Amino acid sequence: MAMSVGGNTGGPVSEINVTPLADVMLVLLIIFMITAPLMSHTVTVTVPVAAPKSDEAKIETPPLDLAIKEDGTWYLQDQLVSETQLKSQLAVAAQKTPQPELQIRADKGIQWKTVFKAISDAKDQGMVHVGFMTSAPVKE
Repeated sequence: MAMSVGGNTGGPVSEINVTPLADVMLVLLIIFMITAPLMSHTVTVTVPVAAPKSDEAKIETPPLDLAIKEDGTWYLQDQLVSETQLKSQLAVAAQKTPQPELQIRADKGIQWKTVFKAISDAKDQGMVHVGFMTSAPVKE
């Protein structure tokens, strides 16, 4: 702490208190003294090189097509299936490597809860890739 001794009392003191400045500067000096040697060390690491897979090695699996008609009937690969048959076939397809994509086609007037039921059944059986099929817009 800085003090003024003697002299004029009661007036403003025009001296700068350098004690906090000296404290901050000493702390910064200690920080820089500790971190400076750490900055000079370099670590060399040999990074592995990725070998891109060729297109020939990539196995394409055809997607599964699930069509849902407006009356609530389900067609997997254009064959009529019940809900239990659909679940069993989706469970088998989910075990394949690579897993095929399930593409859902639904009639325009179908209720959303029917489509949601198909999605939740597919996710419950382990299907990861689920997509929707739509028709292209009509160009005039």
